[in-house]
Amino acid sequence: MTIANFAAVKEKRSSRKNKQVIDEKAPLLPRRQDEDFEFHEFNGASFGGAVFNLSTTIVGAGIMALPATMKILGLGAGIALIIFMAFLTEASIEMLLRFSKAGKTVSYGGVMGDSFGKIGRMLLQMCVVINNVGVLIVYMIIIGDVLSGTSASGVHHSGLLEGWFGAHWWNSRAFILLVTTLGIFAPLACFKRVDSLRYTSALSVALAIAFVVITVGITIVKLISGSIAMPRWLPNVTDMTSFWKLFTVVPVLVTAYICHYNVHTIDNELEDSSQIQPIVRTSLALCSTVYITTSFFGFLLFGESTLDDVLANFDTNLGIPYSSVLNDAVRVSYVIHLMLVFPIIFFALRLNLDGLLFPSARPLVLDNQRFALISIGLISLIFLGSNFIPSIWDAFQFTGATAAVCIGFIFPAAIALRDPHGIATKKDKFLSVFMIVLAVFSNVVAIYSDAYAMFKRNSSPRA
Repeated sequence: MTIANFAAVKEKRSSRKNKQVIDEKAPLLPRRQDEDFEFHEFNGASFGGAVFNLSTTIVGAGIMALPATMKILGLGAGIALIIFMAFLTEASIEMLLRFSKAGKTVSYGGVMGDSFGKIGRMLLQMCVVINNVGVLIVYMIIIGDVLSGTSASGVHHSGLLEGWFGAHWWNSRAFILLVTTLGIFAPLACFKRVDSLRYTSALSVALAIAFVVITVGITIVKLISGSIAMPRWLPNVTDMTSFWKLFTVVPVLVTAYICHYNVHTIDNELEDSSQIQPIVRTSLALCSTVYITTSFFGFLLFGESTLDDVLANFDTNLGIPYSSVLNDAVRVSYVIHLMLVFPIIFFALRLNLDGLLFPSARPLVLDNQRFALISIGLISLIFLGSNFIPSIWDAFQFTGATAAVCIGFIFPAAIALRDPHGIATKKDKFLSVFMIVLAVFSNVVAIYSDAYAMFKRNSSPRA
């Protein structure tokens, strides 16, 4: 559907104020009333709204896994890698937008189709579907961990509702996720224009920042009281196994910065399309600051006891006044944040799945039955997945080691190397080769390390 149409439509784009996008090109991003459906006139998204939407796309569940990467890399190497990945992400998006403009395409799938044909477009759509399903499953895993509790290494970490009311059937993990899905995710997933989510995106970013501020405050208080030891600044490499394990953090960091699939959607709705590059840089700067602050103070606060999902650490006495209240505030704020992030990720998921399954069908916005069936099917799949994947780390490494690196680095680099319009510079080609080599090597090692660790874990009880 839409992504397929995007790939085929090559209408010239100009710098536009109050631009209008015809329904054939962007059926889910309508600008004017159409006789087939009722929409108020839309004159374009603002800079601030676009920054909030793109930042919300970036800052999702990944922030919760970053303190665990500090446990592997140490603070110094970990923070350096977060900054490095931010610059690499900005470079990949810049190349993507430049080749999109040269090919007169208005979507990521369109750029892939322009460079590699139908197969390229379909491959991109499959990767977006795989990545976004994995990310949304992780969101629900975190929500289940926080509200209903989780167990790690034989230790049970109680959830909010269990702590407040005790263990009951109605605050079990499955029931809580079912209520969240039907009462919150389903209604929020019904919006048909990304700009309609700007207010929920702004609130989600504010809640993420509130989580960071509270975490920083708790850590500073404990530092002043002298109850926190300084953590490692460098990785602890003692053998080849620990060395190879360092590469397992790369897929997690790559997943944390993936936003490429929503860049064109946001760009298409802008009042002034020339603002997209400043929007990307502003969003990456904001998200990098949040990531670094969370990683630093989260690992500083919990040290070697940091769990894969750091929110699960906020269920113990922190040794400061009002510890219980602060724990609850941290967990509630981030759970609500994830609930508000869900629809903007789901938007791209539904769009790409429909384009993959029905490339020649009429626009999804005009087919309420297809819109409802795809939405219900995807939400059901995500709900089931969240009840069968026990670890956030496993989910992040799976999606990060496969689809996410393709979306974030391999595909943009391949487009630049293909260079269908002859606009790639030597710097583009060098950077593209570097991104592909880094992505492939790090993820081969990550997959091997995960498989080896799983084999060792499963075989040890029989030893």
